[in-house]
Amino acid sequence: MSELDHQALSYGDTLIDQVADWLITRALTGADIETLFGGCCDRLRAAGIPISRGSIGFSTLHPLFAGTSLVWKPGEGLVSESFLHGEMLNTEAFQKSPIAVVLESGTPFLRRRLTGDDALVDFSVLETFRDEGATDYLINASAFSETPTAYSNTEGMIASWLTDRPAGFSDRDIAALMRIQKRLAVACKVTIKEQTARNVLDAYLGRSAGKRVLQGQIKLGDGEEINAVIWFSDLRGSTPLAESMSKAQFLATLNDYFEVTAGAVIANGGEVLRFIGDAVLGIFPIGEGEMTAEEAAAAATSALREATARLKGANAGRARDGKPEISFGIGLHVGEVLYGNIGVPARVEFSVIGAAANEAARIESLTKTVGRDALASRAFVDLAPDGWRSVGRHPLRGVGEEIEIFARDEQVARITAAG
Repeated sequence: MSELDHQALSYGDTLIDQVADWLITRALTGADIETLFGGCCDRLRAAGIPISRGSIGFSTLHPLFAGTSLVWKPGEGLVSESFLHGEMLNTEAFQKSPIAVVLESGTPFLRRRLTGDDALVDFSVLETFRDEGATDYLINASAFSETPTAYSNTEGMIASWLTDRPAGFSDRDIAALMRIQKRLAVACKVTIKEQTARNVLDAYLGRSAGKRVLQGQIKLGDGEEINAVIWFSDLRGSTPLAESMSKAQFLATLNDYFEVTAGAVIANGGEVLRFIGDAVLGIFPIGEGEMTAEEAAAAATSALREATARLKGANAGRARDGKPEISFGIGLHVGEVLYGNIGVPARVEFSVIGAAANEAARIESLTKTVGRDALASRAFVDLAPDGWRSVGRHPLRGVGEEIEIFARDEQVARITAAG
């Protein structure tokens, strides 16, 4: 046992040990970061360590966010903030902060007394803390690997601690905090790794599919039959667009289109399962613990309205930038599909297969023939009838008989949306 551990054990019987045990136990039972850090701070203060503010920050592997910070204050609970990629590290406030010094120097520990003869207030944030009544400041980085500066990337955590006790932190306080931070780092590492796995699976598979994979549905053939509203959309004129611009410009155009269509599906409670070239396959699951059939159809209709609004906004921005407009075709259907893993044992993909999914794609392909942006089957319209008008019966490639197809009646749709 280290000297710090010996000093920390001087606190009432083994209160610090109890905090450490609580941290590990909660991490093993799946507690989230907020529960771990908030509970840790509450228990440290109850054990006699005079913290008036605690903060942790860590990087995340997420398509939107580069990192997250949590700030705790007694009686106020936690405040959580996530930072977009490039949002924090490039700011002047961050570059002139104690955190930046720790990251750049590779020295994990920094202390500043904020009052008294030994005061050293050499960062603007410390002036703020002092003016709010703090007397002592600690920052310590915990690496999650053997690399000394690993906490500067996705493999570490930085914690800072403030006290408002007039004498500042004692040596015993610091020893206890550093000892607990080791356990807190272990607990957070476990939780962060789990959250990273969820982030990656959510980003690449979708929220529901990612959850199923984490629950063990990873073998080829694992899956179940479900009912769902099926969304299939496609970018119109993708070949001429690709030929008229550079690869980078076309990639940006694809992302504009995906933001319009896939973004609208996700925003309205749907699940995007696949990007098939420039097509989007999405579902609104129906069943126990999910939406009713009517709710799923209503959500898909809302997504369609939102996609139309997003398209107008995207094209207005593209026009200002001198870029060509984009447009889409959308097919909506409802039916039973097999929701599970397909592929080969060494490389599986979680998706939906079945006649209903193929029919949704065929309905979308009719949008070019009929000359409408969005078409739906009779099965879908029976669940969400407002705003649709029949455009007759049409054959679908690979389907034995013609089916009745409906297009959005824009006048009726506008009245329905407004009312």
